[in-house]
Amino acid sequence: MTIKTKFKNIIITGGAGFIGGNLICKLINEDYANIFNIDKLGFSSDLTAIDLALNNNEMYFSHKYKLFNIDLIEKNKLNKVFELANPDLVIHLAAESHVDRSIDNPEKFVMSNVIGTLNILEASLIHFKKLDPSRKKIFRFHHVSTDEVFGSLSELSSKFDENTKYDPRSPYSASKAASDHLVRAWNHTYNLPISISNCSNNYGPWQYPEKLIPVVLQKAINLEKIPLYGNGENIRDWLHVDDHINAILLIVNNGDIGANYCIGGSNEIKNKDLIKMICEYLDWRLPKEFSYKDLITHVNDRPGHDYRYAINSSLIKDDLDWNSNISFKDGLSNTIDWYLKNLDWVDRVIKKYS
Repeated sequence: MTIKTKFKNIIITGGAGFIGGNLICKLINEDYANIFNIDKLGFSSDLTAIDLALNNNEMYFSHKYKLFNIDLIEKNKLNKVFELANPDLVIHLAAESHVDRSIDNPEKFVMSNVIGTLNILEASLIHFKKLDPSRKKIFRFHHVSTDEVFGSLSELSSKFDENTKYDPRSPYSASKAASDHLVRAWNHTYNLPISISNCSNNYGPWQYPEKLIPVVLQKAINLEKIPLYGNGENIRDWLHVDDHINAILLIVNNGDIGANYCIGGSNEIKNKDLIKMICEYLDWRLPKEFSYKDLITHVNDRPGHDYRYAINSSLIKDDLDWNSNISFKDGLSNTIDWYLKNLDWVDRVIKKYS
């Protein structure tokens, strides 16, 4: 799906991350807006995909993309980027996002996800106030959040939607919930034109290999034990990153100011069943004298491990005509094939910060 934006200058925070990198690649390949990528280039950051997209569009795009190696807690540097970029759109993706890491180091998540969001909101507001009325009508700040802010569902509970009460249960989800509230407050208090999206678990190419699907692949390919938390009954709703990006672009172009949209893939799968699916595909794709399922090993459950996440995407489907176009079967097999073809990249990014 090709979605042209109405924006000339776009700031993207966290553009060297998984979702941000895929978003920037799509914009480079299809949109030709000026892109200003703000990223602190932490352990899970990687620019390989963007570099490839730039190389493929070098004749046109070499002067239209700029990277700023900045941590969002650096307020003065942020303000200077806004002066240079003169944005019509800010898409705020930068966040610490790994639950286990948030349990070990919650302060880092509060600094990045809460204070970082505060600073990018303040820089956006300063910029917004300087715009003439015609540009104020165009300007948008979009904040990308997670379904984890809503807490946990039972097996029989209704899915999360835009009216679900917040109930974060980990330092990560609590920090993201706080950032959501800040964004809404800047809309209600200062009239900053914002939108928010809460998405389910993303998967696809270029995902840093600490998330579930790439971890399972990496362990299986190396014939190592595949960790499965607890009894493996926990349920997640899986959304392909390309479908998520299309949803974000529809929201910033056509969504209501002040609104939030829930984005899910409608693919609820137990963790243990997902791992078995990956192993069965590898049994066919890279057969051994044994099944990769033999490598599955139960490990102690994560503290406060939420049981089920699931999203009702009716609002964005009805209002913006969005649909998840990639079936989970196709998306998963294509993702596995991509990782098998890019094992050198996996090894490189792991060794970079090991």
